[in-house]
Amino acid sequence: MKRTARLRELLHQPDIIIAPGAYDGITARLVEQAGFPAVYMTGAGTSLARGFPDFGLLSMSEVVENAAVIARTVEIPLIADADTGYGNELNVTRTVREFEARGVAGIHIEDQASPKRCGHLDGKEIIPRPEFISKIRAAVAARRDADFLIIARTDSRAVAGFDEAIARANAALAAGAGMAFMEAVQTAEELALVPQRVQGPCLLNVVPGGKTPPITLQEAQALGYRLAILPVLLLNAVMVAADQALRAINESCVSPSVPEGATVMETFRRFGADEWNALRQRFTTKD
Repeated sequence: MKRTARLRELLHQPDIIIAPGAYDGITARLVEQAGFPAVYMTGAGTSLARGFPDFGLLSMSEVVENAAVIARTVEIPLIADADTGYGNELNVTRTVREFEARGVAGIHIEDQASPKRCGHLDGKEIIPRPEFISKIRAAVAARRDADFLIIARTDSRAVAGFDEAIARANAALAAGAGMAFMEAVQTAEELALVPQRVQGPCLLNVVPGGKTPPITLQEAQALGYRLAILPVLLLNAVMVAADQALRAINESCVSPSVPEGATVMETFRRFGADEWNALRQRFTTKD
């Protein structure tokens, strides 16, 4: 089954889809091996992995190529952050085709003005509603696989208010988007109202320390959300673990011990070493 079709199938199942965020092949493989049904390519993590804050500093090509790395590393569906679509309707058309060609199962496109910034930062600007809906129409028309998921993200709650965000989400769904993503709602009441007032499946962005109030994934499912992304879950875990490891070696000057099950070969096995060795032996010339 194609990964686009698999994602659509998951969306029709009763349980909420939980998609932890990945920013490279390592984190994506960890998500898959942990048993999650889908993985999310975080735009913030993609930016940080290249040494930049999430201020819209990366080009479409840089983001697409990172998605290609993740998509080829895992078999589960990949949902990717496509920022603003990187321009007008023509740019959005190319953006959709490039992500789709790399094996991505779905993307979200937002209504921030370019250059965008992380949805949980202050100072965002949005484009007019008609311009946003035109970009969603272009995205829907550009895909070659009808199962490729177009998620309409609106950042308008922080700029134009909750009612405008609802109106934009519904207009995007009417234009053909398969899911709505209302970024950075600000109260528990708003969290509960989104799935009630949005006329289609809804995505929840789980960002600890962000604008949205804390919520458990069980509560999100009970409210009616169909997909939960956790963009900084592994990013934060890696940074904390790396800081601790570096601090420990700096303070002790003692070589670190090998974690259980983390020999060099066992680490490589998690990334297909046995399959690659078998392939090498298959084609080795024998005298």
